[in-house]
Amino acid sequence: MKTTNTGRKRVKLSIRANPDREIYVSGTFNNWDGKAKRMKDSNGTGNYAATLMLAPGEYQYKFVVDGEWQVDPECPDWAINDFGTLNNLVTVN
Repeated sequence: MKTTNTGRKRVKLSIRANPDREIYVSGTFNNWDGKAKRMKDSNGTGNYAATLMLAPGEYQYKFVVDGEWQVDPECPDWAINDFGTLNNLVTVN
């Protein structure tokens, strides 16, 4: 993570999926808006990524893949949400 002069840090989230998908990252950092931050597959190989600028703290998130919510399979940190399913956790120091 890289620090900026505003105290926020760059946080890169990524997911591997089939090419030509519509993938967003959503979480407590954007009020769970399922279309606020689209992820990009810049080389067309199914490696999607998005960079967020986040203040220090703990955030919950999920990916929205073609309209379906799913967890980050590469993230080892989880929290149970109000629906009884899991959200991923990312901590910014």
